[in-house]
Amino acid sequence: MKSTIIGILLAFCANYQLKANPFKTDSLTYTKGKITYGATLSYPQKTGKVPAIILISGTGPQNRDGEMAKFKFFKEIADYFNSKGIAVLRVDDRGVGKTTGNYFQATTEDFAQDVEASLDFLEKQQGIDPKKIGLLGHSEGGAVSFIVASRRSDVAFVISMAGLATKGIDALRKQNADLVATAKIPEHDKKRYNEINELMFQTVYDNVPKDSLSLAKAMQTTYDTWKKKDNEYVASLGIQPDHDHFRFPIYSYTMQATGAWYRYHIMFDPALFLPKVKVPVLALNGDKDLFVSYKENLENIERLLKQGGNKDVTTKVITGVNHLFLACQLCTTEEYNKLHKQFPTSVLSTMGDWVLNHTK
Repeated sequence: MKSTIIGILLAFCANYQLKANPFKTDSLTYTKGKITYGATLSYPQKTGKVPAIILISGTGPQNRDGEMAKFKFFKEIADYFNSKGIAVLRVDDRGVGKTTGNYFQATTEDFAQDVEASLDFLEKQQGIDPKKIGLLGHSEGGAVSFIVASRRSDVAFVISMAGLATKGIDALRKQNADLVATAKIPEHDKKRYNEINELMFQTVYDNVPKDSLSLAKAMQTTYDTWKKKDNEYVASLGIQPDHDHFRFPIYSYTMQATGAWYRYHIMFDPALFLPKVKVPVLALNGDKDLFVSYKENLENIERLLKQGGNKDVTTKVITGVNHLFLACQLCTTEEYNKLHKQFPTSVLSTMGDWVLNHTK
């Protein structure tokens, strides 16, 4: 009798624990080449092999939770997919958390190689169906997902969230024009920013093959020539030099633009990758995104994928959300910390239903 009671209690406790914690979460590391990756693999506690998704972050060093503006972007996505029976691998970026390497010396191509290392690792994990592993990339991570899927036959599907799918130089032009347009500065200063931005982008683009010193000199020459004309323009407005608060950060921009990442980014061309992606693709972009314009990028994704013969392409505009897919009013970066940190239900359900339909 006593053993029967103990057995019932143990069964009850086991059942309670399963309900209270339906997901299993493993913190782990793995190494490929010179990089050791720190990651979290979370998955539903169920028998049999399950589909899985690798989350890929956008520009800027981020931890495995994709934490931005106090919003754990990837943690929320992972929890939702886990609740749908889908495993998720989320990884610290280079130089962040338990991942080694230097983020600021890496390019988009390096990040693609990081994803391939994660793919190789995940395929060997017990309980993961190696034929049903997909990629989910946010922002630059969307471009990374397309690069990897264009050359790996073991990627089952791709989800692009605010994914970059225009030429790098065009993306920079559009992004900066949109940011300038929303800035609380006088119209004449908006004009000045747009002029110098365009000149500097084009100078970098035209001189990328040169060494860093030559590129820096070309940028300085462009800036100096523009500054003389700008001084005349400001004087024509009747603005005194000591009252002019306009500043273009020529030094910091030069440091950034001569780096490996920026050189790769400004020359990025999605036409080299997207037509080679043959797996199902879901692309979501917010209509209030100031960093990755929804119209141009979604149009490019659909056009270039179909150009390559891909017939399973779904694109969707999410209304009223910013780059982080958060509902917004002004939708500027300054507003991020004031926003309610939760995805619209429609975003998560759209992705979840789509993945389940493609991994049956």
